[in-house]
Amino acid sequence: MEILKINDRDKIKYIELLLIADEQISMIEKYLYRGDMFALRDDDIRAICVITQEQPGIFELKNIVTVPKYQRKGYGQNLIAFIVDYYKQFGSELSVGTGDSPTILRFYERCGFVKSHVVQNFFIDNYDHPMYEDGQQLVDMIYLKRNL
Repeated sequence: MEILKINDRDKIKYIELLLIADEQISMIEKYLYRGDMFALRDDDIRAICVITQEQPGIFELKNIVTVPKYQRKGYGQNLIAFIVDYYKQFGSELSVGTGDSPTILRFYERCGFVKSHVVQNFFIDNYDHPMYEDGQQLVDMIYLKRNL
């Protein structure tokens, strides 16, 4: 298993995978080229993520996705562990925003994140179509954070 940093010209190759976690291209375009992309490989790509710097020393996990056939095998957790270790030399906090989905919230909590704050109506105000997770419409963005 290895984790690679993807250069800017190659990021677009992963757009279909990024769309699994953030299904609107215009939203991905807002962070794709201002962030760092990392890919976890184990023979082939298993998971990818995009990290942005939001303030000095404050980073945000904007998108993380595991290839569907490799989900629930620890690749996402391994990628987050790498990100935490990598960015602690540059800052003090990593945050992530997600919908109010118990499954996803538990995943981030297992990775050491704690709830931080809520952005009301984020998914309604920023997406051109209703967003659903586990059959539930997403409305508010739940932010979690952890120390680096």
